[in-house]
Amino acid sequence: MEKGKVKRLMAEKCPECGGANLIHDYDTGETICGTCGLVLHEQMMDKGPEWRAFTQEEKASRSRVGVPTSYSVHDKGLSTAIGRVDRDAFGRKLPLSTRLQMWRLRKWQIRSRVHSSVDRNLAQAMAELDRLSDKLYIPGPVKEKAAVVYRKALEKGLVRGRSIAAIAAAALHAACRNTGTPRTLREIAEASLVDKKDVARCYRLLLRELDIQMPIADPLTYVSKIAEQTGISGKTQGYAIKILRQARRKRAASGKDPMGLAAAALYIACLQNNEKKTQKDIAEAAGVTEVTVRNRYKSLRRELGLKIPD
Repeated sequence: MEKGKVKRLMAEKCPECGGANLIHDYDTGETICGTCGLVLHEQMMDKGPEWRAFTQEEKASRSRVGVPTSYSVHDKGLSTAIGRVDRDAFGRKLPLSTRLQMWRLRKWQIRSRVHSSVDRNLAQAMAELDRLSDKLYIPGPVKEKAAVVYRKALEKGLVRGRSIAAIAAAALHAACRNTGTPRTLREIAEASLVDKKDVARCYRLLLRELDIQMPIADPLTYVSKIAEQTGISGKTQGYAIKILRQARRKRAASGKDPMGLAAAALYIACLQNNEKKTQKDIAEAAGVTEVTVRNRYKSLRRELGLKIPD
């Protein structure tokens, strides 16, 4: 028997000899006892696919499952979409009557997918989440988490009377904070074209009503982001990370803005590594003021006892 065509069944036993070495041959549809040769079943249905695959890639390409369900799609990707291709399977152009019929079917399919106010709300919110994620380069899992947060807010009635764009931006900020993705509230507000105060108000509402526990923001996650925008070397980033870890051990970073701490640590690391970067350059990349960088620089230097070269 060919390899892959035979399956050993260990659940049943042979009624003749009591052996458990049962073999199912997919070619003949028979179940045979491997010990005494008794044929237990003569006609069994092959539940496997009718095609053959010789490699794992070939097997994956021939799989008939559809796309996985996604919370970032308003109908979770379960509905059918009728495409705009006006040609048949052979590439021939469809007649006018068939094209008109497909156009009507497509129109009513779109209308049937969004038939309630909740569906319309979700469709608009998920489109906004897609736009924000593309603009801010948000990873897929973070976008899925933001969609789950928005759906929970919609179920509790938090969206009623509020801006859909503001709630979507707040849900995305909550997902970024929860997963440690370095995106600030200011960046999300600028990308969403909603006032920062409105996004912050909706964010606090989501935390309070949905009982979301947020981890403490870690300034280490912002070091690479600021350094990338200012062109700071990897060696200097390593110095800044050491400074921040030392500040965490001595509790010098508690209660401070993580972005300002990361900017100040990078500025100190640049001075130690003799890398010419001004406070203004680092402050603009971090989205904070020069005064914040200067104050955090002084506090880190004083509390950690750092020696800065002239």
